[in-house]
Amino acid sequence: MDMLLSGAEMLMRLDVMVALLIGSIGGVIIGAIPGVGPAVAIAILLPATFAMPPLVGLTMLLGIYGSSMFGGSLPAILINTPGTAVNALTTYDGHPMTKKGEALRALGLAYGASFFGGVASIIALILLSPVLAKVAPMFGSREIFLAALLGIVLVILAHRGQTFAAGMLAAFGIFLQTVGLEPVKYTMRFTFGFDFLNSGFDLIVVVLGLFALSQAFLLLIEPESAPHAQRIEGSMGRAMMGVLRHKRVAGFAASCGVMMGMIPGVGEFTAQFLSYTYAQKTSMTPEEFGKGSPEGLIASEAANNAVPAAAMIPLLALGIPGEALTAMMLSVFYVHNVIPGPQLFQNKLDFVYALYIAMILLNIIVVLFMLVSSNWLLKIIQIPTRFLGMMILVLSFVGVYSLRNSIVDCAIAAAFGVLGLILKRQNLPIVPIVLGMVLGGIMETKLRSSMARVHVPIDFFDRPIAAILGLAIGGLLIAHFASLYRERQNREPESVHDHDMHDSFTR
Repeated sequence: MDMLLSGAEMLMRLDVMVALLIGSIGGVIIGAIPGVGPAVAIAILLPATFAMPPLVGLTMLLGIYGSSMFGGSLPAILINTPGTAVNALTTYDGHPMTKKGEALRALGLAYGASFFGGVASIIALILLSPVLAKVAPMFGSREIFLAALLGIVLVILAHRGQTFAAGMLAAFGIFLQTVGLEPVKYTMRFTFGFDFLNSGFDLIVVVLGLFALSQAFLLLIEPESAPHAQRIEGSMGRAMMGVLRHKRVAGFAASCGVMMGMIPGVGEFTAQFLSYTYAQKTSMTPEEFGKGSPEGLIASEAANNAVPAAAMIPLLALGIPGEALTAMMLSVFYVHNVIPGPQLFQNKLDFVYALYIAMILLNIIVVLFMLVSSNWLLKIIQIPTRFLGMMILVLSFVGVYSLRNSIVDCAIAAAFGVLGLILKRQNLPIVPIVLGMVLGGIMETKLRSSMARVHVPIDFFDRPIAAILGLAIGGLLIAHFASLYRERQNREPESVHDHDMHDSFTR
């Protein structure tokens, strides 16, 4: 209880509250603009947060991360264009409700479900914090290495149908973090005599290139568009209360979001899919799903808004980010010498509680803002895409240059921007590169420090948590290759059947 009060005191500072207000309202606005998204905004703001106190910078980034999905539901429902990628499922039932003349009800259900999912997940985390404080010290170098490896495996396997590409891109990310001065014997690796590579590839430069600059290039080369939406009339507060009629669906969706958020590499899409499928299977009117079902809309929004708070679990407890946005936040921790991991819950539990309270406050601020500003946000939706692209381009280069006043960094960011554009145009994932860079560094240092106590391979798994993590990695890989084998076996009879049909037709 004392730690909780101490965390609340840390949060009550003026600069922290201003950062929370800017982050939460800014996140809604960014989420409402199709084609931008929280990853671009966080990438642009990262250099600025390095000059702030750690709680101020993280509060601002958490505000954007947690509130962008609220804003993303607005264009998804009104103009059938998701503001952020994770609001895509919201269009399935949100826009059909708009076409039926129920736009107010759809927005109210989306905001209410988002608030329910966000607060439920934060409450779960506050209750889990004492457990984490006890479990975290059990993680030594071997356990953290295996947990990071498990994160890489989960990220790769989460890209179903693209696992080979995801694996190659993760390996490319791991390679990028090896460039430059290595941390143990201080030898140069893969610099090829170029002085600008001595310090390696800066994570923020790579992130700005892959996410912000690539999106700017994409917006600039695509046809100009400025969508239009009708004004909303009526009581938004009353519409939000409609979520209470579907408590079962909202509760299950929030639980899915918490569970999936805690697993590195899984995230919002899996949580949405599970909760949406459950809602459809248990609904009294399953035929309405995809045609304007309130339950489908609630399942989607409650699940995706429960993920951000839960995604902080592996980041804070083990120092292992589960996806790109928490990987960016990890760099803010490191800049201020606040190292996430087992010691954080022992030495700075008040700091952790301050972050959790900040997440609850941001949900309250966002809901109050959305109650009064939905019609104002409609003007934001109508910003021309090429103007947005130019703004992102300028802000990204300003952010990169401000890191080290280096034109070389700008050139490297531009190169990664082109790479990100190519990957987006080919529908290939970008996240494995960033997580490969972050988790690769963790894996290298922890593996090298743990090898002093490993004499034979089995020594690596001689502790309970290490053994469980090793079995989890082995089990996931076996299950994945078994599913690939079954798919191949199922395809072979079909191809034989098609061949026989062709022969009989030609005869």
